Amino acid sequence: MTTAVADPRTGGSGGRTAVAAAARQVVKAYGAGETRVVALDRVDVDIARGAFTAIMGPSGSGKSTLMHCLAGLDTVSEGRIWVGDEEVTALRDRKLTRLRRDRIGFVFQAFNLLPTLNAAENITLPMDIAGRRVDREWLGRVVETVGLGGRLKHRPNQLSGGQQQRVAVARALAARPEIIFGDEPTGNLDSRAGAEVLGFLRRSVDELGQTIVMVTHDPVAAAYADRVLYLADGRIVDEMRRPTAEDVLDRMKHFDTLGRVS
Repeated sequence: MTTAVADPRTGGSGGRTAVAAAARQVVKAYGAGETRVVALDRVDVDIARGAFTAIMGPSGSGKSTLMHCLAGLDTVSEGRIWVGDEEVTALRDRKLTRLRRDRIGFVFQAFNLLPTLNAAENITLPMDIAGRRVDREWLGRVVETVGLGGRLKHRPNQLSGGQQQRVAVARALAARPEIIFGDEPTGNLDSRAGAEVLGFLRRSVDELGQTIVMVTHDPVAAAYADRVLYLADGRIVDEMRRPTAEDVLDRMKHFDTLGRVS
């Protein structure tokens, strides 16, 4: 007997709830038969709107795979995924491309800035390519939030690593996406620059109402989030609200004791 899957935006009662993205019974597998590897194993999760969610787990736990599937960057083997009111798993390529362009922002370890463009031009580039009008008032708020007011005319090679990542964060924010996904966004930064970028991500949630999902292995980075999800063997095995770095580290040590973290 198959049970109908409720729309995660309604919670089964027909009223909209503050869910920015959701996964229901999501499976991601590679290969077949004896060589089949399950990266995600029947994952159910809701990502709260206007909140900062961190995803943690050991290498191979499925944390990056989950983020990529939620963001529409990878397909699922089974299950359903929504971003806002759109079922990602039901979209064809063209509509999926449009959803990623118009409703989702991305920040990765690599800054992915064009060296021939200055900071301002890099920030507005996705909107320029899409032919979308730049909301100057919103752009001003974003630039102020990430502290780039004095660096907009500088090219990437004139900026520090932390400043380049702030440009990447501003680029993700400028289009006013419903949700931003970050895959180890401070992984290539030193501790001081990383703290700056994480602080700006935190402020974008608190001051701009942004929704952020970040994959990280760093307990200090995770402590900036409102909620931490822990993955092991392709499953969500625990979560923590209002984490501290010490709490996150203790929880990871606990998984290590259980043999779940290598």
